[in-house]
Parts: sequence; C-alpha cells; structure tokens
Amino acid sequence: MGQQQGVDTGFGEGCSPRLGVGVLAFLGAACLLSACSSAPKGELIDLTKAEELTDYYYVVGPGDSVDIFVWGNPEVSRSVPVRPDGRISTPLIDELFASGKTAKELSREVEKELGQYIKDPLVTVMPGGFVGRYDQQVRVLGEASQPLAIPYRQDMTLLDLLIAAGGLTEFAAGNKSVVIRYIDGKPYTGRVRIDDLIQDGDITANVAMRPGDVLIIPEAWF
Repeated sequence: MGQQQGVDTGFGEGCSPRLGVGVLAFLGAACLLSACSSAPKGELIDLTKAEELTDYYYVVGPGDSVDIFVWGNPEVSRSVPVRPDGRISTPLIDELFASGKTAKELSREVEKELGQYIKDPLVTVMPGGFVGRYDQQVRVLGEASQPLAIPYRQDMTLLDLLIAAGGLTEFAAGNKSVVIRYIDGKPYTGRVRIDDLIQDGDITANVAMRPGDVLIIPEAWF
C-alpha cells in the first residue's frame, strides 16, 4: 500500500503518516490540523494528572431508547427510541427534546408535559441501548484491531478502551499514540504509552479516559 504524501502527522520519526481506517469519517481535516499537530505549542497535557471524575451521570443521546413508566397510568407508559434529532414522542407528548438530559432530568420534563392531562403524574425514566451523544463517547482510531466509538463508562481507563478495540494491529506504534481531550471546549493533546502498558505491564501508563476522548494510534515504519 502506498504512503500518503504531504501530511505531517506530528508523531516524529518511526511513525507512518497513515492514521488508519475511520480517521476522516470521525475527525476529518480538523484532526490533522489541531489534534495531530507536530507542535502543540502549549496544548500538551499530562493525562496522568487528570482530576478524578466523581460526578459523572449518563445523559441520553440519539440512538438510545428510554423506558417511560408513569405510575398508575400504564396506557401512557411506553418504551420509545430517541430519534436522530434528539427528540422523543410518547402518548400525549408529540415532541420532547431528550438528548443531553439525565434520566432524572428527563423524568421531570415528562412529568411537566403530562401534567397538562394527568393530575400529579409520577414518572420514572430508564435509558437503554446506550449509544449516547458524540461528546459522551470515547473513540479509538488508527492501528487498533477494531476502531470504534463506545459510550464512556464510569472509571474507564486506557486499558479498558484497548480491550474493547481488540488490542493493536501488528503495524501499530503504541508509544507514539495520543489522546485528544476537550477541556472547556478547547482541544488538548496527551501522549500515551500503549506499548509500555501492554508489553511491559507498566501500570503507570494506564491513564483514565474521559467522555469525548479520542485515542489515535499511528502506524510504525518498518
């Protein structure tokens, strides 16, 4: 396979400019310009020093399903999908925006809407499907056995993500990998040492992941 020309991935010598299947689909040119820059110029972060995420709550996203149970009113209790536009439709509620809300928040929204027709409704919402919003997913691209995007899970680590992706291909430059992380809407780049973690068992290389993280694993030169 021929090498792409004219693209500086910023991984230095020993890495191919090919980032692997799915890069353009997920990140496009923005990744090459901001995430994969050879000179982050102050945008590098130490992922081992990330603050503990203690108040994480799953939020509903397009592709999820939600079970809506209205106490004492089985006729309006229903399991419904969250449409690509982030909205749901249920009996007595034509349109309700669900994306980005926790189960508790969505329960209160449904109660408010149903309150126009039912006296003091008591609603419980239980999400299912667990696709999630893009900013709540964690993605792995490049030389993973199975590049993918999965919902963030509480206490997810780099090793958890690699297991989900089936490990690395034989062409991967694991120690040249980076994680793109958004903090207050601004992208930062953090280096990760996948080879040290997998091959040497260096547990200090097993950094915590965060919602919205993108792991990019480049190809090595041989």
